[in-house]
Amino acid sequence: MRRIFSEYAYGAGPRSGCWWDETCDLPKGAALQGAHRADVAIVGAGFTGLSAALHLAQAGARVAVVEAQAPGWGASGRNGGFCCLGGGMLSDDALDRRVGRAGRLEYRQAEQAAVTLVGDLIDTHRIEADRHSNGETTLAHRPSDMDDLERHAATVTENYGITPTLIAARDLRDQGMAGPFHGALTVPVGFGLNPRKYLSGLLSAATAAGAQIHQHSPVRGLVRVGRHHAVQTDGGTVAADQVVIATNGYSSEDLPDWLAGRYMPGQSNVMVTRPLSEAEVSASGWSSAQMAYDTRHLLHYFRLMPDRRFLFGMRGGLMTGPSAERRARARIRRDFDAMFPAWAHVDVHHNWSGMVCLARDRLPFVGAVPDAPGLWAGLCYHGNGVAMGTYSGAILADLAQGKTPMRPYPAAMQRPLTRFPLGRARRAIMPLVYAGLTLADR
Repeated sequence: MRRIFSEYAYGAGPRSGCWWDETCDLPKGAALQGAHRADVAIVGAGFTGLSAALHLAQAGARVAVVEAQAPGWGASGRNGGFCCLGGGMLSDDALDRRVGRAGRLEYRQAEQAAVTLVGDLIDTHRIEADRHSNGETTLAHRPSDMDDLERHAATVTENYGITPTLIAARDLRDQGMAGPFHGALTVPVGFGLNPRKYLSGLLSAATAAGAQIHQHSPVRGLVRVGRHHAVQTDGGTVAADQVVIATNGYSSEDLPDWLAGRYMPGQSNVMVTRPLSEAEVSASGWSSAQMAYDTRHLLHYFRLMPDRRFLFGMRGGLMTGPSAERRARARIRRDFDAMFPAWAHVDVHHNWSGMVCLARDRLPFVGAVPDAPGLWAGLCYHGNGVAMGTYSGAILADLAQGKTPMRPYPAAMQRPLTRFPLGRARRAIMPLVYAGLTLADR
């Protein structure tokens, strides 16, 4: 594997302290051994890979999934648990310039369908995922941002056919959303969940449908052999007619070679408090079950979970290694204390990081790898992979079977990824980008 961060970023260090790992066990699985044959091989057992495996197996395909670590090792098992609209970072105006108004509305329809799909899977497979929150709430961190939210409210109705709710600053405390905010906008689409429990449900459903899941089987090679692909690991090989790459921010530059330079991993940190007492909840003024985030470019995202633990996340550091991880964990605690000073005394024993995945074009890619028949990929969800990753897996399942996707499959998601400048050294761009975003957030 050729990755652009140090090995530390892909090991156990950043994941240590992940609260989700303590909430449920995942089924144990064996590594790939020997020669196997499949209709479709899937590389990666996160939301995208397991969703693709489930939908393929339900359609009768022979499916083999190979995962370098355990299912959900990457972002799928360590994210903030926000199942919400998103997946890209382009504004409506930018989307209109890129794909036209009809293309923009088609993309927004896919965002909404992605949230619906997760809810349907939870219901169909009876997954106990600690679901809560009536949509998501955006909180203005500056007075001027409330003007932007008011303008955005009209676009929400146009894009999704729903009516959002504007909340004035003076009413936030009554809504259980007290804090250093200047108003809010609630969009009634989406919900919070426990991502590990959801992942466990997908894993069980895919396995029950007949998919073969191979853990601790890092892919060492992906080659074309005659009319099929050979997915090679240390212990064995899967020969498959079709291959789906579902590795997102944990991708390798050479799996396949086309991916090199076309995705940007970005770190994100999450912390979870101990359960808060009712007195502590009352003291802070934040008692809402809403999943929420602020209007910063380098945003904070947070929610009070059903067990009364508080989850707080933010974009992480730009460096990797033990000392960089300690600095990032200290920084998120400082931001949490500043935003919720009533909880500055609360112990935090769970603090971890993972990688989101960005595209230069700021849109997810779901489709055929150019000039590689039978090779498909889905990645770059810009921190919104619970819904969009699940949805992309379902789309890829159709494509790998030669079917026209039954769900909205907008042109905006079909455009192949373009390269970042500097190739493997593209991380050097990020400090400048972050510096500009930090200034813009003031």
